[in-house]
Amino acid sequence: MSEMKMAPAQIGRHGTGKIPWAMHMAAYEVYSEVFEPQLALVQGGCRGGFGEVELMAFLYARSFPRQEWRQRSDEVFKNVEITR
Repeated sequence: MSEMKMAPAQIGRHGTGKIPWAMHMAAYEVYSEVFEPQLALVQGGCRGGFGEVELMAFLYARSFPRQEWRQRSDEVFKNVEITR
């Protein structure tokens, strides 16, 4: 069995982790639509991957029609509260 391809992720305040590549690319699809494509997020060398709230926002937004992605991701950015 081959290993699953992984992508970096920013976990916690200063931590790092890894997420499945498919999850990373799903979040990247929304990120690219809401902001603009940033190839370094796919090719490597970009700020350690998506952060926790970014993943929540982009993956949540992806469940809605594309024309709602910005609105739905903004909802998460405005309303998620993480307590550590």
